[in-house]
Amino acid sequence: MKTFFNLIQEVQKPGLCHRCGGCVTFCTAINYGALKIDADGKPCYDEIEKCIECGLCHAICPEIDELEEEAKRRAAWGEPIGRVIETSVARSTDAAIVARATDGGVVTALLLHLFDRGRIDGAIVARQIGPFQREPFLATSRQEIIAAAGFFFDTSHGMQQFSEQYMTYSSIEEFDPMVKKGLKRVALVGTPCQINSVRRMQAMDLVPSDAIRLCIGLFCSGNFVFGDAQRAHLAKVGGFTWEAVRKVNIKETLTLHLTSGEVKSIPLEELFTIRRYACQFCADYSNELADLSFGGIGAAEGWTTVISRTPLGRASLADARSAGIIEEYSHQDNPSYATDALAVVRKWSAQKKKSARHGRRELTTKPVSFKV
Repeated sequence: MKTFFNLIQEVQKPGLCHRCGGCVTFCTAINYGALKIDADGKPCYDEIEKCIECGLCHAICPEIDELEEEAKRRAAWGEPIGRVIETSVARSTDAAIVARATDGGVVTALLLHLFDRGRIDGAIVARQIGPFQREPFLATSRQEIIAAAGFFFDTSHGMQQFSEQYMTYSSIEEFDPMVKKGLKRVALVGTPCQINSVRRMQAMDLVPSDAIRLCIGLFCSGNFVFGDAQRAHLAKVGGFTWEAVRKVNIKETLTLHLTSGEVKSIPLEELFTIRRYACQFCADYSNELADLSFGGIGAAEGWTTVISRTPLGRASLADARSAGIIEEYSHQDNPSYATDALAVVRKWSAQKKKSARHGRRELTTKPVSFKV
């Protein structure tokens, strides 16, 4: 039986750990407590004596093939980007949500609708706690769901108040308070690696994945880590100062909204050198195992591209649409808009898959070493 020790050797040492938090989430939820998330967001042993060597942390890791086929089968996955039941371009009908959201505010609007209808008791989201720094958070009220929307900057306390590296996504470690609060109907908003880990837990009927009723996936170019040198480089390339940045979005480019109203765009190629090392080996851009996948790619400013992947996801979206919570881009304005948006998603997905294949091929020719 392989254990967390084997994960260190097979996943962490080669630099393949995405820090999704799945292994720690499961171990903590069932009160073993052998693992923890360290200060850098990496899974590690907490009290090794508590490890019962069940091997489940190893099995649910997205980088381990043991449950890959079962997870895909349960999601009715198919080539080339997973199951696609329906594609739409939409936005929230609430102007306040759209103003705060990164794209069209559809994720926030949908979560609020599900919460108001009593279909979920809460949502695991990522809330911002500083410039380019987010933390996992279990939102159990309308106010908390709204507070997690968008990706804004708050430099009022100065950059020195935060750690030297800022991450654009967090892990799923908020499963622990979900279990402690006894919540049984929770939506998870996550990246491909996070959704992948949960799907593997669900394939084995492991707690606490049974409480996740809806997996809302985000399109993902990678998890970018911004240190002092990287921020200085981007500021020079883009011709701005970080103190003037109000809001950031990452889709076709890194888009920075300044307090002056000016918008700066930086090609993603400038970011790939500061992307988390493991992300170059991830082949999933469009969150292929989610119930619903969301992102700004392929949509105009202020709109969101939405892919319904499961009947549950499609029904949830349709209910919000019929209630007037979200609106879709008018077919009269452009009958092929949704189809065109899907084509863009397919293109970006193909590029990420190709890049991942090249990365893994090169990885096999390099000596094993610890990576971040």
